[in-house]
Amino acid sequence: MNSGKVLVSVLVSASIGAALGILFAPAKGAATRKKISKKGDDYFDEVESKFNKVIDNVSQKIETVGKEAMRLSKNGASKLEDAKLVGRDS
Repeated sequence: MNSGKVLVSVLVSASIGAALGILFAPAKGAATRKKISKKGDDYFDEVESKFNKVIDNVSQKIETVGKEAMRLSKNGASKLEDAKLVGRDS
């Protein structure tokens, strides 16, 4: 499952949970709003944590690809230089 689907699933689940909480809440309005606010904060923290993990993962992959591209570039430049030297010697 990709990260986007996980993030959407978390957001949908949070919305459904909040709606059910409101519908079945036996508490007064102020207490219910406080509970909803707390749950919203908890869900936000969870989503933020997962989002940060996704960003870290993507950043690591970009860094890896960049290093590999640099290595290949240097390797290609070296081979080109070797080819030029061989061409001069012929």
